[in-house]
Amino acid sequence: MKKQIKDMDIKELGGYICDALIAKDIHVVLSGGSCVEIYSRGEYTSWDLDLINQYNEQFKKIHATMDELGFTEHDRYFVHKDTKLFIEFPSGPLGVGDAPVEEIAEIDTQAGVLRLLTPTDCIKDRLAAYYHWDDEQCLQQAIWVAKKNEFDLKSVQEWSEKEKSLKKFEIFKNALLEN
Repeated sequence: MKKQIKDMDIKELGGYICDALIAKDIHVVLSGGSCVEIYSRGEYTSWDLDLINQYNEQFKKIHATMDELGFTEHDRYFVHKDTKLFIEFPSGPLGVGDAPVEEIAEIDTQAGVLRLLTPTDCIKDRLAAYYHWDDEQCLQQAIWVAKKNEFDLKSVQEWSEKEKSLKKFEIFKNALLEN
């Protein structure tokens, strides 16, 4: 028997929704704070799942599927009576800063396969907010993800150069060396 929504954690709920949407040929990828929660192993907590509409499918198709799953739209989020987590579908394209995302990670859960940013792209996503809006909290989130996961530092550095943010990249890199 499939797990009930009320018993699902953030990964399982994301996997459940990803599977339901992929069955309708709608491709979404988890990004944002919920990726940070997963990759930081709880250092950060998010109450929403940002599922990027990878190929900009018609929103009415997403809406119909979410209705079938028992979610209702409230403002720009979808909510369900059996969970405190809420779902948002920011439009694509899927990217970090000015760069497209080329690799999608997957986590198998009891409720479905969660499609999400890789740790490297999650770090870039958080650093983009730090680089462009001076969001110190996002710098901290990038550090948590980096310290708890394997990632491609060279890719982050090359991307940072393209984002014209090598000075801020050095702050990130130096923070990784601290205990």
